[in-house]
Amino acid sequence: MVNKALGRGWAGFMGGMILCLIGGAGCEPKNISGVPVITVWHWMTDRDPAFQELAKKYQAKTGVKVNFELYAPSDAYSQKVRAAAQGENLPDVFGILGEKRDFASFIKAGHILDLTPYMEQDLGNWKNNFFAKALAVNEFSEGNSYRIKPGIYAVPIDVMTIQMLYNKDLFKQLGLNPNKPPQTVAELLEIGKKISAAGGPASGGREKNMQGLVSGWGEVWMVDCFANDYAFNIMGKDKVLATIRGEVPYTDPDWIKVLTLFKDMQESGVFAGGLVTMVNKNAEQLFANDKAVFAFNGSWCVNVYKGMNPDLNYGAMLPPRASDKFPMSVWGGAGSSFMVNARSKNAEEAVKFLKWLTDTEQQAYLSETTHNLPANKNTLKNIPEVLAQFSSAMDHATHPSFWGVSEFPAVIEALDKGIQSIIIGEKTPEQIASDVQKVKERELAKRR
Repeated sequence: MVNKALGRGWAGFMGGMILCLIGGAGCEPKNISGVPVITVWHWMTDRDPAFQELAKKYQAKTGVKVNFELYAPSDAYSQKVRAAAQGENLPDVFGILGEKRDFASFIKAGHILDLTPYMEQDLGNWKNNFFAKALAVNEFSEGNSYRIKPGIYAVPIDVMTIQMLYNKDLFKQLGLNPNKPPQTVAELLEIGKKISAAGGPASGGREKNMQGLVSGWGEVWMVDCFANDYAFNIMGKDKVLATIRGEVPYTDPDWIKVLTLFKDMQESGVFAGGLVTMVNKNAEQLFANDKAVFAFNGSWCVNVYKGMNPDLNYGAMLPPRASDKFPMSVWGGAGSSFMVNARSKNAEEAVKFLKWLTDTEQQAYLSETTHNLPANKNTLKNIPEVLAQFSSAMDHATHPSFWGVSEFPAVIEALDKGIQSIIIGEKTPEQIASDVQKVKERELAKRR
């Protein structure tokens, strides 16, 4: 996955060309002085003030002007980039919101510069500044299924992990130790019973305003993320990837165990009411306002919660393990990344700017002002405790973009929507496993 929407694809390319008449795509700034002007497109509304400040600093240092242009929301940004790619009117620097296959398609079309030679200059000093798993999101390895020349094709600006969070004050209300979050699913289910007894939706006591786990599970990619965490924990990476390759069916007992976890958590009171239709912004408001004991969210939430409730007393934790056979994994890697337009006349200057932007001082400034995890691993000494907790999970990070194989979108949709059906009691784990396997077999048959 490229950027924060890890795991979420963007449907279809927008037809036609959008040129200067719509949003200024492809319009290069006038270069009156002869000094290059670098244009950067981005979608990160929370980081725009910091980017503008860094642009001023870079111009004062080098004389090179950098125009950061914000286009939001993210789906509008994605459409703009795709349309500009069709018209070969991309800016000097941009990002892609999409899956690894989308990233690969831009490379194949000649839109993205291979940054490997720059990364490996000076004994690889630039490359060595980053978390390895942040680079892995932007790297294509030897023998990759996309048939892309091995190399690094984008620069991570920050990193992210997606974990569970818990409200320490609500833990105290439940008689729990606020410094000891649950380590196992069994412990989590016991807390679910306490939430239910204290007024969670399972008891009908909504008036007490205490919910269980909230998350944007109305967007199925977050459901997929949670399910994959437990699939890795219960059956291990090799068996998960074997399933994707079609060698293990979704009706395998281990997949039934994964699906049954959702049934158990719902019945115990772990999940908040309305979880399957909840958008992440509503989930963030509930957690920030001390109305939910748990949340499932990415490290970007630290900045969001700070804006909603600076006094929120919470911590980050790995999802409690369901098995001791394999380690718990979480989705993680580069949160946001920038690519250099391979056709840009300012490509060399753009690379120089990105080197500067990801150096320790600038990364520290971005982390301090936006509360996102820096991609530069040398910048972690003075970050807030909760960000450090998210950072420590980088050792457990995985992501579909690392795996070298991709599941059919129809299968992912069937699995994730099936989990929603389990949560609301429409179908059993066994029924969903059978349904998903039928979709898988149908998709495999199309390949033959």
